[in-house]
Amino acid sequence: MAENAATGTTSPTRARISAVAAWESLFRAQVAVMRTLAAEFPTRDISFNEYDVLFNLSRQPDRALRLRDLNKHVLLTQPSVSRLVDRLVARGLVAKCPEPSDARGTVIRLTDNGFDMFRQVAVDHMKTITERVGGRLSPEELETLARLCEKLRDDS
Repeated sequence: MAENAATGTTSPTRARISAVAAWESLFRAQVAVMRTLAAEFPTRDISFNEYDVLFNLSRQPDRALRLRDLNKHVLLTQPSVSRLVDRLVARGLVAKCPEPSDARGTVIRLTDNGFDMFRQVAVDHMKTITERVGGRLSPEELETLARLCEKLRDDS
């Protein structure tokens, strides 16, 4: 942001304009990348959103998350996640288990079949990500982008 040379401060108007411009740029880039990744998704065996659930579960220590915590990781509404999980359960890719410490809670666990499906798709999906994102940014820019995005996510 531009600083006032005399005081070393940034004007509130300039800060707002810069924040909105940065948000707009980030949002547009995310939409463009997501459209490409969805269009070039390597399989019809699972959807892009189903893959997202399998991906998030695969990153957990026991490949499991409470349903309410899974909702925080995916870009869908809670009712949509619940329906999607039910479809994955019906296909044997995830299992619904009672939460041991809270009878009202549900844990979603990635099955061995679900993990195998995730790994098969991930290899090809990673190629598309590497081309779409990695092919346009230098290694240093990729590191900076990752660091900045983590900084934006820190409070969530």
